[in-house]
Amino acid sequence: MTEDRQPMTAAARRRHLENARQLFNAGEFWLAHEALETVWRSIIKEDEARVFQGLIQAAAALLHRGRGNRHGVVAVGAAALEKLMGPQHPDVEFETVAFRAQLARALAGDAEAPQLNFTDNR
Repeated sequence: MTEDRQPMTAAARRRHLENARQLFNAGEFWLAHEALETVWRSIIKEDEARVFQGLIQAAAALLHRGRGNRHGVVAVGAAALEKLMGPQHPDVEFETVAFRAQLARALAGDAEAPQLNFTDNR
């Protein structure tokens, strides 16, 4: 990542993640996007940052879905799904495997938006 990124304390990170989860699950995708971005800006490890970027893009794609912007859903949604591909990242507090599958269904119009949940071990 870039040198200007500064890690945040574990307590601050948890507060931001709790806030992001609550906003996302309430359908406040723009505000969730902003809360997730605050954490993303503090991440040093590229692979961890990539997953958070996927979560940010998921929120943006769902915002586009709510606004009826099909192009935004397809373009941003594809980027989100690509970044969320693969097994659960050990440094990411949110469960991403089932989230990604539900997101794909939601973006295709076959399901409701996924819920953002913490992994069982967090």
